[in-house]
Amino acid sequence: MKPVRLEVNGRPVAADIEPRQHLADFVREEMLLTGTHLGCEHGVCGACTVLIDGAPARSCIAFPVALDGASITTIEGLADDPLMARLREAFTTEHGLQCGFCTPGMLIMARDIVLRRPGADSETIRHELAGNLCRCTGYVGIVRAVQQVAAERIGQAAVITRGTTVPPPSYASPLALPVAPSPVAKVPEPAAAPLATPQEAIVSAEPLLNPVKLAEHFRVPAEPAAVWAFFQQPDKVIACLPGARLVAPSDGRSLEAEMAVKLGPMQAAFRGTALLAADADARAGTIRGQGVDARSASRVRAQLVYRLITAEEGRATDVHVDVAYELKGPLAQMSRGIIARDLAGRLTRSFADNLAAALAGGEPAQEVRPLDAGSLVWAMLKGWVSRLFGRG
Repeated sequence: MKPVRLEVNGRPVAADIEPRQHLADFVREEMLLTGTHLGCEHGVCGACTVLIDGAPARSCIAFPVALDGASITTIEGLADDPLMARLREAFTTEHGLQCGFCTPGMLIMARDIVLRRPGADSETIRHELAGNLCRCTGYVGIVRAVQQVAAERIGQAAVITRGTTVPPPSYASPLALPVAPSPVAKVPEPAAAPLATPQEAIVSAEPLLNPVKLAEHFRVPAEPAAVWAFFQQPDKVIACLPGARLVAPSDGRSLEAEMAVKLGPMQAAFRGTALLAADADARAGTIRGQGVDARSASRVRAQLVYRLITAEEGRATDVHVDVAYELKGPLAQMSRGIIARDLAGRLTRSFADNLAAALAGGEPAQEVRPLDAGSLVWAMLKGWVSRLFGRG
């Protein structure tokens, strides 16, 4: 047990708390504030959203022992908040709830959205609510309710709740549904920037906020010049990546591709675009892109940097790859910790085998088919068991 002091809904609280007890269990079981609901308990569904020091946070993956001195606000603590009262009214008017299980988390997140983004349009709201899942409504009523209240705040200063302002989303969601005409004003869209040149793509790349970083390398039995020439042909490179395919011809500076992933009965197809940049003198390049899965609305942003290094006195090439990415939405749990790193390693080895076969003029060493993450996870688990008992 560890002594912890918190402020919960404006009330000072001092308690001895087990280090393993998460915040959602604490406010529900110790404080009897059962408006905070528990769904996935993995930080994915958003049902347990509360405010920690004024910013929305998942209480199922937050721990009081790490929050000593913090201010916690649950849905009960916002009962008399005028903005929350207006949102409750809008949710009722627009039929933004059915069973109500997700509603406390939805309302807390919606309040944060309209504070930070007065006048937010439906696309922006859908982007912001992507981490709050609802099984019932189809989201149309929820989006209309939030948009209605956001429109009422046009002209008011944005309130910073997370320490920084958040830029608007840079993609068009394939799930954006048409809504009935309304007097809701839209935030003016910024003028589109001209397409960056290859070198500008490297210099102007905006950093990811909280990326997962992976580093992989492998050796190809081919001369560096041949490997470099191969890497400048996006169609051939994509063909070596399990589950990936080009959906339109590439001009060498950009590409549009799709990557299919299968996890048991669940399938996803991330489709998106990427900018390519290459430095022939250094034999290095950058690929910066983003994509979305239309089924789950999971989104990925990534930056890949590769470099080729001469090996075996020019008879082989070492390929070094550094990846940084953010995955958001229902599939985000696949991006965590050792699972992501092991999957990346197995995917890299598959790509390396296919690349070596293609450079040798043969067929891929492995059939290039949709990436079956379930099979990779099973192989990974068998590897862990073998290493555990000394058979690996």
